[in-house]
Amino acid sequence: MWRNHLTCLTTITAATLALGGCATEPGGPPPLLHQLPRPLTAAEQNAVAASNDFAFAIFRQINQAQADSNVFVSPLSMSMALGMTLNGAAGATVDAMRSTLGFGTASNDAINQGYRGLIDLLRGLDRTTEFELANSIWARQGIPFQPAFLQAGRTYFDAEIQSLDFASPDAVPTINQWVSQKTSGKIPTILDQIDPDEVMFLINAIYFKGNWRQAFDAKQTTDATFHAVGGDQTVRMMRRTVTAGYLQTAGLQALELLYGNGAFAMVLVLPPPGTDLSSLAGSLTREQWEQWLGGLKDRDMPVALPKFRLEYKRSLKPDLSALGMGIAFDPNRSDFSRLVEPRDGHAYLTRVDHKTFVDVNEEGTEAAAVTSVGVGFTSAPQEFRVDRPFLVALRERLSGTILFVAKIVRVP
Repeated sequence: MWRNHLTCLTTITAATLALGGCATEPGGPPPLLHQLPRPLTAAEQNAVAASNDFAFAIFRQINQAQADSNVFVSPLSMSMALGMTLNGAAGATVDAMRSTLGFGTASNDAINQGYRGLIDLLRGLDRTTEFELANSIWARQGIPFQPAFLQAGRTYFDAEIQSLDFASPDAVPTINQWVSQKTSGKIPTILDQIDPDEVMFLINAIYFKGNWRQAFDAKQTTDATFHAVGGDQTVRMMRRTVTAGYLQTAGLQALELLYGNGAFAMVLVLPPPGTDLSSLAGSLTREQWEQWLGGLKDRDMPVALPKFRLEYKRSLKPDLSALGMGIAFDPNRSDFSRLVEPRDGHAYLTRVDHKTFVDVNEEGTEAAAVTSVGVGFTSAPQEFRVDRPFLVALRERLSGTILFVAKIVRVP
């Protein structure tokens, strides 16, 4: 049971972020972690399952849109940012968001409790890793946001909440400075500008850095050929023999490389030569993933892994809309009445922006992700002030018959 719990928890991180750890103890790696410090609660188990379902759903969607391109995303970061936003949604909007995020009909309280427990567990699993998971809510001054919504952000997501003058030239740099600080400078910006109708940004940042449990020797790194889409390329290939979880089937090979005390891992999945990787990625599900992880068996394995460094960004609005969340972006249909009073205007999502960074080398892995959810606001209708020449008509409404029509250029 403990191995299953750890496997599920590792899936969130390893599958979405290629996690890392930092310096190991002198003389060798730290003791291997074999179980979680406590059993997962029902809410936490649901949060893990939902996050992983969403992970593969959003990954399949992005893979379809970028079949021949590199993709590196953090569904956990997306889920956290949208999970905060979920507390402001109501009606059909909250149903669509819950479904897209993998929570089905779970209550908001159960969802919040799951996120809260997951944040606490992830933060404390491996003290040999650098790990940052931070949330923030940036609110435009003067907008009467619902106090219960802001309190949910503080209580369940540890969100830093700040009110800003969005019209000030300092607003964008202030938000970006927070993002840069929480990602150790690896993602220096998430916003280029704030549109006049945007009133809130809900941001999640995740950062990992650390050493492999069994490091690669830089002296063994050599040039090698990588058979890339579009033609071969020369890469710097790291090599060593490791003791690692390994799986081989007729359709793939899989290898799990550990970091730090083993709480976090990188899982590599390699299809046979000549196989279309996008087809494999496009059919990947949580159930299939868990089946692969369950088949991993420790063995000594020579490994050749290319060094790589990647920066990635994507606007997630089309992907989330395709997964069923389009109503949240529709100014005419969205319902965020639990975020701001409807009498004061109408709130909707303007954008969901995602940026990631990863650096894989002989020592380990450094990875970061930021997801920003923008909230727009259409104000309540202004006074209809008839203070200039106008047309007027009197009609019978049911038949549509016009009884009188007039043009008034001067009030008599």
